[in-house]
Amino acid sequence: MTANLNQLRSRLEHKRRRLIEELNLKLSQGIDDGREGGIFSKREEAGEESLELEQRLTLLQLAREQLVEVEHALKKFEKGTYGLCDRCGEPISLARLEALPQSNLCVDCKAHQAGDAKGRSSPVVSFRRRFSAWEPDGDNPS
Repeated sequence: MTANLNQLRSRLEHKRRRLIEELNLKLSQGIDDGREGGIFSKREEAGEESLELEQRLTLLQLAREQLVEVEHALKKFEKGTYGLCDRCGEPISLARLEALPQSNLCVDCKAHQAGDAKGRSSPVVSFRRRFSAWEPDGDNPS
């Protein structure tokens, strides 16, 4: 198990270095991509250039978010809490950590979070809410 954790930590450190390099490269490229006349040199190209800029900014934001997740996982290594769910405190399965080393939630909590993000809870939580008011004397909840 310790060997697996060491491999996961090494993968996270490698990913952190790669993301930092990627961010530095994207930031050094800046908004001006070297075209003459600036970013909107011709009126007919403005829409295309605007779309390209939006895509680059989206990729930059995604890389930043991934870096935050990786750094959070590495801090959990330092605290000795790596592999424990941030929400419920239960262990995260090794298979999940091997697939996604920066995972900070167990499968159940991640499913619950995904349900919350969609504006509804997971099927298990919905079932529990629906039947929590059920009483053993046979009365149906209204």
